[in-house]
Amino acid sequence: MFLVHKPTQTLVEIIDFDRLYNPCMSETIGRMHAGEELQEPDTYLKSEMVFPSGESLPLCWLDSHYRDIKPGIGIKEMTVANN
Repeated sequence: MFLVHKPTQTLVEIIDFDRLYNPCMSETIGRMHAGEELQEPDTYLKSEMVFPSGESLPLCWLDSHYRDIKPGIGIKEMTVANN
C-alpha cells in the first residue's frame, strides 16, 4: 500500500501494516519512493500520512478511543452527524 507523506509530498510504501492499523501506535514503518534507488525503511508519523487521493486515514487507525462519546455530543447528535 502506498500513502503520501504530507510534509514532503512523496509516496511511501507501507511495510508494517500491523502498526498502520493499530490505533495505539502513532508511527508506522515505510519506505519512501523518491529517486531511482530503493530507500531504507524509516518510521513515519501516521498523522502526517494521507491516501494518494488526499483523503485522510480512517480515525480507527489513528485514535484508540474513536468509539467513545465525546463530551458535549450526545448519541442522537452522533447518529445525525454520521448519516
